[in-house]
Amino acid sequence: MTKSEGKPEAHAGESAAEAFGEIYECTMPKVFRYISYRVVDTDLAQDLTSTVFEKALKGFSGYRADKASSSTWLIAIARNTVIDYYRSLNSKQQAIALDQVDEIASNRPSPEDDAIRGDELRRLYISLAGLPQEEREIISLKFGGELTNRQIARMLGFSESKVGTKLYRAVSRLRDKFEE
Repeated sequence: MTKSEGKPEAHAGESAAEAFGEIYECTMPKVFRYISYRVVDTDLAQDLTSTVFEKALKGFSGYRADKASSSTWLIAIARNTVIDYYRSLNSKQQAIALDQVDEIASNRPSPEDDAIRGDELRRLYISLAGLPQEEREIISLKFGGELTNRQIARMLGFSESKVGTKLYRAVSRLRDKFEE
């Protein structure tokens, strides 16, 4: 386990399958949450999460824990997978269509207790869709992928302080849009 994250990394003497299994168990929910922030549709998020782990399994022999933690490595694969998905749609902008927002609520069980939460979730997705792509990406990495500002900075090629500033501004804009 890495001391910084408490997550398993491949150890000498441990089979590759065991090491990958441990990494999968620890990071799959985080990868799924990150992708869910980016694509909204739960079924699509599940499919893309599967694709991420297929790619990771194929490339696991080249994974080096001394270069990046397993979660950072997998979120990078997830990020590239989402980018590839949107490219395959010939979309230059990663926007959420407003008609998809209504589908979010229909994909979830909707007991009366969740009515308010469902409305807030729709408003949140509409608010997220109104942010620039870079801000959506940083919010997704931070809250969906649960990455630190340092990990996000390395992934996006920014300084850590720039990520912090952009994140602060993005959350402020998101809050303003959500309250409108």
